[in-house]
Amino acid sequence: MTRTLLALFLAIFPMTGTAQTEPETAYEILSFDDLTGWNADDHAAALSVFLNTCDAMDDPDWRALCGFARDTRDARQFFELFFRPVRITDGQDPLFTGYFEPELDGSPVPGGRYRHPIYRMPDEARNTRPWLTRREILTGGAMQGRGLEIAWVDDPVELFFLQVQGSGRIRYPDGRVIRVGYGGANGHEYRSVGQEMVRRGIYEPHQVSAQVIKNWVRRNGAQGEELLFHNDSYVFFREVSEVPPDKGPLGAMNRSITAMRSIAVDPAFVPLGAPVWIEKEGNAPIRRLMVAQDTGSAIKGAQRADIFIGTGDQAGRRAGQLKDPGRLVVLMPIQRAYALLPDAVQ
Repeated sequence: MTRTLLALFLAIFPMTGTAQTEPETAYEILSFDDLTGWNADDHAAALSVFLNTCDAMDDPDWRALCGFARDTRDARQFFELFFRPVRITDGQDPLFTGYFEPELDGSPVPGGRYRHPIYRMPDEARNTRPWLTRREILTGGAMQGRGLEIAWVDDPVELFFLQVQGSGRIRYPDGRVIRVGYGGANGHEYRSVGQEMVRRGIYEPHQVSAQVIKNWVRRNGAQGEELLFHNDSYVFFREVSEVPPDKGPLGAMNRSITAMRSIAVDPAFVPLGAPVWIEKEGNAPIRRLMVAQDTGSAIKGAQRADIFIGTGDQAGRRAGQLKDPGRLVVLMPIQRAYALLPDAVQ
Protein backbone atom coordinates (compact mmCIF):
# COMPACT_ATOMS: atom_id res chain seq x y z
CA MET A 1 0.00 0.00 0.00
CA THR A 2 1.40 3.43 -0.90
CA ARG A 3 0.76 7.07 -0.09
CA THR A 4 -0.40 7.41 -3.70
CA LEU A 5 -3.42 5.26 -2.89
CA LEU A 6 -4.16 7.46 0.12
CA ALA A 7 -4.00 10.58 -2.06
CA LEU A 8 -6.35 8.93 -4.56
CA PHE A 9 -8.79 7.99 -1.81
CA LEU A 10 -8.88 11.52 -0.36
CA ALA A 11 -9.33 12.96 -3.83
CA ILE A 12 -12.40 10.79 -4.34
CA PHE A 13 -13.77 11.40 -0.83
CA PRO A 14 -12.63 14.84 0.40
CA MET A 15 -12.78 15.70 4.10
CA THR A 16 -16.05 17.58 4.14
CA GLY A 17 -19.18 17.60 6.23
CA THR A 18 -20.47 18.95 9.48
CA ALA A 19 -20.38 16.92 12.65
CA GLN A 20 -23.73 15.43 13.65
CA THR A 21 -23.64 14.59 17.34
CA GLU A 22 -26.25 13.34 19.75
CA PRO A 23 -26.48 14.94 23.21
CA GLU A 24 -23.68 13.76 25.51
CA THR A 25 -21.85 12.05 22.64
CA ALA A 26 -18.19 13.01 22.29
CA TYR A 27 -15.51 12.06 19.76
CA GLU A 28 -11.77 11.94 20.31
CA ILE A 29 -9.30 11.13 17.55
CA LEU A 30 -6.34 9.10 18.77
CA SER A 31 -3.13 7.92 17.14
CA PHE A 32 -2.24 4.27 16.65
CA ASP A 33 0.54 4.79 19.21
CA ASP A 34 -2.24 5.39 21.76
CA LEU A 35 -3.61 1.85 21.28
CA THR A 36 -2.09 -0.44 23.90
CA GLY A 37 -0.80 -3.61 22.24
CA TRP A 38 -1.50 -2.47 18.67
CA ASN A 39 1.92 -3.47 17.33
CA ALA A 40 1.63 -7.02 18.70
CA ASP A 41 -1.73 -7.91 17.16
CA ASP A 42 -2.30 -10.16 14.13
CA HIS A 43 -3.52 -7.48 11.73
CA ALA A 44 -3.79 -9.95 8.84
CA ALA A 45 -6.32 -12.01 10.82
CA ALA A 46 -8.36 -8.87 11.48
CA LEU A 47 -8.17 -7.86 7.81
CA SER A 48 -9.53 -11.27 6.77
CA VAL A 49 -12.55 -10.77 9.04
CA PHE A 50 -13.03 -7.20 7.77
CA LEU A 51 -13.07 -8.51 4.19
CA ASN A 52 -15.82 -10.97 5.09
CA THR A 53 -18.37 -8.16 5.44
CA CYS A 54 -16.95 -4.92 4.04
CA ASP A 55 -18.54 -5.43 0.62
CA ALA A 56 -21.95 -5.47 2.35
CA MET A 57 -21.47 -1.95 3.75
CA ASP A 58 -23.86 0.38 1.95
CA ASP A 59 -21.60 3.43 1.86
CA PRO A 60 -19.17 4.56 -0.86
CA ASP A 61 -16.37 5.43 1.58
CA TRP A 62 -16.37 1.99 3.15
CA ARG A 63 -16.80 0.16 -0.15
CA ALA A 64 -13.83 1.98 -1.62
CA LEU A 65 -11.74 0.92 1.38
CA CYS A 66 -12.97 -2.63 0.87
CA GLY A 67 -11.59 -2.56 -2.64
CA PHE A 68 -8.21 -1.32 -1.41
CA ALA A 69 -8.22 -3.98 1.32
CA ARG A 70 -8.43 -6.78 -1.24
CA ASP A 71 -5.25 -5.56 -2.90
CA THR A 72 -3.17 -4.89 0.19
CA ARG A 73 -0.12 -6.97 1.06
CA ASP A 74 0.47 -5.33 4.44
CA ALA A 75 -2.57 -5.46 6.74
CA ARG A 76 -1.16 -3.24 9.46
CA GLN A 77 -0.13 -0.59 6.95
CA PHE A 78 -3.59 -0.71 5.39
CA PHE A 79 -5.31 0.11 8.68
CA GLU A 80 -2.80 2.78 9.66
CA LEU A 81 -2.90 4.43 6.23
CA PHE A 82 -6.65 4.64 5.65
CA PHE A 83 -8.13 4.88 9.16
CA ARG A 84 -7.95 6.97 12.29
CA PRO A 85 -8.80 5.58 15.75
CA VAL A 86 -11.84 7.34 17.21
CA ARG A 87 -12.97 6.98 20.82
CA ILE A 88 -16.70 7.62 21.06
CA THR A 89 -18.24 8.22 24.48
CA ASP A 90 -21.81 8.86 25.57
CA GLY A 91 -21.50 9.23 29.33
CA GLN A 92 -22.05 5.52 30.00
CA ASP A 93 -19.41 3.28 31.58
CA PRO A 94 -17.57 0.94 29.18
CA LEU A 95 -18.67 -2.68 29.41
CA PHE A 96 -17.50 -5.80 27.60
CA THR A 97 -19.46 -9.05 27.76
CA GLY A 98 -19.27 -12.27 25.75
CA TYR A 99 -21.67 -14.36 23.72
CA PHE A 100 -21.46 -17.72 22.00
CA GLU A 101 -23.25 -20.16 19.72
CA PRO A 102 -24.99 -22.73 21.95
CA GLU A 103 -25.65 -26.36 21.05
CA LEU A 104 -28.98 -27.80 22.20
CA ASP A 105 -30.34 -31.33 22.12
CA GLY A 106 -33.47 -31.46 20.00
CA SER A 107 -35.67 -33.35 17.58
CA PRO A 108 -37.42 -32.57 14.28
CA VAL A 109 -40.66 -33.91 15.81
CA PRO A 110 -42.17 -33.51 19.29
CA GLY A 111 -42.25 -36.36 21.76
CA GLY A 112 -40.73 -37.61 24.98
CA ARG A 113 -38.38 -35.03 26.43
CA TYR A 114 -38.50 -32.89 23.29
CA ARG A 115 -41.44 -30.69 24.20
CA HIS A 116 -40.26 -27.11 23.77
CA PRO A 117 -40.60 -25.64 20.25
CA ILE A 118 -38.28 -23.27 18.44
CA TYR A 119 -40.61 -21.01 16.45
CA ARG A 120 -40.45 -19.18 13.16
CA MET A 121 -41.84 -15.67 13.23
CA PRO A 122 -45.57 -15.37 12.40
CA ASP A 123 -46.60 -12.71 9.92
CA GLU A 124 -48.69 -10.74 12.40
CA ALA A 125 -45.66 -10.35 14.68
CA ARG A 126 -43.90 -8.53 11.84
CA ASN A 127 -46.83 -6.23 11.23
CA THR A 128 -47.82 -5.44 14.85
CA ARG A 129 -45.27 -3.70 17.06
CA PRO A 130 -45.09 -4.68 19.80
CA TRP A 131 -46.77 -8.06 19.47
CA LEU A 132 -47.57 -10.51 22.29
CA THR A 133 -45.29 -10.77 25.30
CA ARG A 134 -43.19 -13.84 26.12
CA ARG A 135 -45.82 -14.98 28.62
CA GLU A 136 -48.65 -14.58 26.12
CA ILE A 137 -46.73 -16.41 23.37
CA LEU A 138 -45.90 -19.39 25.58
CA THR A 139 -49.16 -19.69 27.52
CA GLY A 140 -51.87 -18.17 25.32
CA GLY A 141 -51.96 -20.69 22.48
CA ALA A 142 -51.29 -18.16 19.72
CA MET A 143 -48.60 -20.35 18.13
CA GLN A 144 -50.28 -23.74 18.30
CA GLY A 145 -51.39 -25.66 15.21
CA ARG A 146 -49.77 -23.29 12.72
CA GLY A 147 -46.75 -25.31 11.60
CA LEU A 148 -44.30 -22.65 12.75
CA GLU A 149 -42.08 -25.06 14.68
CA ILE A 150 -38.53 -25.54 13.38
CA ALA A 151 -37.57 -28.15 15.98
CA TRP A 152 -38.32 -29.20 19.55
CA VAL A 153 -35.69 -29.10 22.32
CA ASP A 154 -35.49 -30.74 25.72
CA ASP A 155 -34.66 -27.79 27.94
CA PRO A 156 -36.72 -24.58 28.19
CA VAL A 157 -33.94 -22.82 30.09
CA GLU A 158 -31.41 -23.50 27.33
CA LEU A 159 -34.04 -22.35 24.82
CA PHE A 160 -34.38 -19.06 26.73
CA PHE A 161 -30.62 -18.52 26.49
CA LEU A 162 -30.64 -19.54 22.83
CA GLN A 163 -32.91 -16.54 22.35
CA VAL A 164 -30.52 -14.34 24.28
CA GLN A 165 -27.63 -15.46 22.03
CA GLY A 166 -29.70 -15.19 18.85
CA SER A 167 -28.32 -18.27 17.05
CA GLY A 168 -27.29 -21.83 17.74
CA ARG A 169 -27.03 -25.47 16.69
CA ILE A 170 -29.61 -28.18 17.36
CA ARG A 171 -28.31 -31.74 17.58
CA TYR A 172 -30.84 -34.47 16.71
CA PRO A 173 -30.83 -37.97 18.24
CA ASP A 174 -29.55 -39.47 14.96
CA GLY A 175 -26.49 -37.19 14.98
CA ARG A 176 -27.73 -34.67 12.45
CA VAL A 177 -27.20 -31.01 13.28
CA ILE A 178 -29.19 -28.01 12.08
CA ARG A 179 -28.42 -24.35 12.65
CA VAL A 180 -30.88 -21.64 13.53
CA GLY A 181 -30.36 -17.90 13.28
CA TYR A 182 -32.21 -14.80 14.38
CA GLY A 183 -35.52 -14.48 12.58
CA GLY A 184 -37.10 -11.50 14.32
CA ALA A 185 -38.58 -10.56 17.67
CA ASN A 186 -41.90 -9.58 19.17
CA GLY A 187 -40.96 -5.92 19.56
CA HIS A 188 -40.84 -5.76 23.35
CA GLU A 189 -37.78 -4.30 25.05
CA TYR A 190 -35.25 -6.79 26.38
CA ARG A 191 -35.34 -6.97 30.19
CA SER A 192 -32.44 -8.59 32.02
CA VAL A 193 -33.41 -11.43 34.36
CA GLY A 194 -29.99 -11.11 35.98
CA GLN A 195 -30.71 -7.52 36.95
CA GLU A 196 -34.12 -8.60 38.19
CA MET A 197 -32.52 -11.20 40.46
CA VAL A 198 -30.32 -8.47 41.92
CA ARG A 199 -33.35 -6.20 42.37
CA ARG A 200 -35.17 -8.96 44.25
CA GLY A 201 -32.18 -9.51 46.49
CA ILE A 202 -31.50 -13.06 45.28
CA TYR A 203 -27.88 -12.32 44.33
CA GLU A 204 -25.38 -9.50 44.43
CA PRO A 205 -24.36 -8.06 41.02
CA HIS A 206 -20.92 -9.69 41.03
CA GLN A 207 -22.50 -13.12 41.61
CA VAL A 208 -24.75 -13.15 38.54
CA SER A 209 -23.74 -15.10 35.44
CA ALA A 210 -25.58 -17.12 32.81
CA GLN A 211 -24.80 -20.38 34.62
CA VAL A 212 -25.93 -18.99 37.96
CA ILE A 213 -29.23 -17.91 36.41
CA LYS A 214 -29.73 -21.31 34.75
CA ASN A 215 -29.08 -23.20 37.97
CA TRP A 216 -31.42 -20.99 40.00
CA VAL A 217 -34.27 -21.27 37.48
CA ARG A 218 -33.96 -25.06 37.38
CA ARG A 219 -33.92 -25.34 41.17
CA ASN A 220 -36.96 -23.16 41.67
CA GLY A 221 -39.60 -24.67 39.40
CA ALA A 222 -42.60 -22.39 38.90
CA GLN A 223 -40.78 -19.48 40.53
CA GLY A 224 -37.92 -19.95 38.06
CA GLU A 225 -40.33 -20.03 35.12
CA GLU A 226 -41.91 -16.83 36.42
CA LEU A 227 -38.50 -15.16 36.51
CA LEU A 228 -37.99 -15.85 32.79
CA PHE A 229 -41.37 -14.24 32.09
CA HIS A 230 -39.87 -11.02 33.45
CA ASN A 231 -38.29 -10.63 30.00
CA ASP A 232 -41.19 -9.72 27.70
CA SER A 233 -38.93 -9.94 24.64
CA TYR A 234 -39.25 -13.12 22.58
CA VAL A 235 -36.95 -14.09 19.70
CA PHE A 236 -38.01 -16.12 16.67
CA PHE A 237 -35.65 -18.10 14.46
CA ARG A 238 -35.03 -19.27 10.92
CA GLU A 239 -33.09 -22.31 9.80
CA VAL A 240 -29.67 -21.44 8.38
CA SER A 241 -28.20 -24.90 7.92
CA GLU A 242 -26.62 -23.78 4.63
CA VAL A 243 -23.86 -22.17 6.70
CA PRO A 244 -20.89 -24.61 6.64
CA PRO A 245 -20.17 -26.34 9.96
CA ASP A 246 -16.65 -24.88 10.09
CA LYS A 247 -17.99 -21.32 9.86
CA GLY A 248 -19.43 -19.22 12.65
CA PRO A 249 -23.12 -18.33 12.91
CA LEU A 250 -24.64 -15.53 10.86
CA GLY A 251 -24.39 -12.07 12.37
CA ALA A 252 -26.48 -8.97 11.74
CA MET A 253 -24.78 -8.50 8.35
CA ASN A 254 -25.96 -11.99 7.28
CA ARG A 255 -22.37 -13.26 7.11
CA SER A 256 -20.59 -15.74 9.36
CA ILE A 257 -18.92 -14.20 12.38
CA THR A 258 -15.50 -15.22 13.71
CA ALA A 259 -14.60 -16.28 17.23
CA MET A 260 -12.56 -13.65 19.09
CA ARG A 261 -12.57 -11.32 16.07
CA SER A 262 -16.28 -10.40 15.74
CA ILE A 263 -18.23 -8.24 18.16
CA ALA A 264 -21.82 -7.08 18.61
CA VAL A 265 -22.17 -3.31 18.98
CA ASP A 266 -24.76 -0.56 19.12
CA PRO A 267 -25.06 0.59 15.48
CA ALA A 268 -26.28 3.98 16.68
CA PHE A 269 -22.62 4.66 17.49
CA VAL A 270 -20.52 2.08 15.63
CA PRO A 271 -21.06 1.32 11.92
CA LEU A 272 -21.64 -2.36 11.22
CA GLY A 273 -18.58 -3.68 9.41
CA ALA A 274 -16.17 -1.20 11.03
CA PRO A 275 -12.87 -2.37 12.54
CA VAL A 276 -12.87 -1.83 16.31
CA TRP A 277 -9.86 -1.88 18.62
CA ILE A 278 -10.68 -3.63 21.90
CA GLU A 279 -8.87 -3.05 25.18
CA LYS A 280 -10.73 -5.28 27.63
CA GLU A 281 -9.53 -5.33 31.21
CA GLY A 282 -10.31 -7.92 33.91
CA ASN A 283 -8.78 -11.32 34.66
CA ALA A 284 -7.96 -12.07 31.01
CA PRO A 285 -7.15 -8.77 29.27
CA ILE A 286 -7.73 -8.56 25.52
CA ARG A 287 -5.87 -6.23 23.16
CA ARG A 288 -7.14 -7.03 19.70
CA LEU A 289 -8.54 -5.58 16.48
CA MET A 290 -12.04 -6.94 15.92
CA VAL A 291 -14.87 -6.13 13.52
CA ALA A 292 -18.38 -4.92 14.36
CA GLN A 293 -20.48 -7.57 12.62
CA ASP A 294 -23.42 -8.13 14.94
CA THR A 295 -25.95 -6.40 17.17
CA GLY A 296 -27.97 -7.35 20.23
CA SER A 297 -31.00 -5.99 22.04
CA ALA A 298 -28.95 -5.63 25.25
CA ILE A 299 -25.99 -3.96 23.51
CA LYS A 300 -26.65 -0.26 23.93
CA GLY A 301 -24.11 2.54 24.16
CA ALA A 302 -20.97 3.87 22.54
CA GLN A 303 -18.59 1.89 24.79
CA ARG A 304 -20.61 -1.33 24.88
CA ALA A 305 -19.52 -4.50 23.06
CA ASP A 306 -20.34 -8.21 23.14
CA ILE A 307 -17.41 -10.40 22.06
CA PHE A 308 -18.21 -13.58 20.11
CA ILE A 309 -16.33 -16.35 21.93
CA GLY A 310 -17.17 -19.40 19.80
CA THR A 311 -19.42 -22.48 19.71
CA GLY A 312 -20.39 -24.98 22.39
CA ASP A 313 -20.36 -25.39 26.17
CA GLN A 314 -16.76 -24.33 26.76
CA ALA A 315 -17.30 -21.12 24.82
CA GLY A 316 -20.51 -20.64 26.76
CA ARG A 317 -18.73 -20.89 30.09
CA ARG A 318 -16.12 -18.36 28.98
CA ALA A 319 -18.78 -16.01 27.63
CA GLY A 320 -20.78 -16.24 30.85
CA GLN A 321 -17.80 -15.15 32.92
CA LEU A 322 -16.92 -12.15 30.78
CA LYS A 323 -18.13 -8.86 32.23
CA ASP A 324 -15.32 -6.34 32.29
CA PRO A 325 -14.50 -2.66 31.79
CA GLY A 326 -12.06 -1.35 29.22
CA ARG A 327 -11.96 0.84 26.13
CA LEU A 328 -13.46 0.55 22.67
CA VAL A 329 -11.93 2.53 19.80
CA VAL A 330 -13.53 2.58 16.35
CA LEU A 331 -11.31 2.75 13.26
CA MET A 332 -13.02 5.24 10.96
CA PRO A 333 -12.09 6.28 7.41
CA ILE A 334 -9.90 9.37 7.73
CA GLN A 335 -12.31 11.91 6.27
CA ARG A 336 -15.20 10.54 8.35
CA ALA A 337 -13.13 10.59 11.52
CA TYR A 338 -12.32 14.30 11.19
CA ALA A 339 -15.87 15.16 10.12
CA LEU A 340 -17.06 13.91 13.53
CA LEU A 341 -15.25 16.70 15.37
CA PRO A 342 -17.34 19.71 16.43
CA ASP A 343 -15.10 22.14 14.52
CA ALA A 344 -15.17 20.18 11.25
CA VAL A 345 -15.24 22.51 8.25
CA GLN A 346 -18.20 22.70 5.89
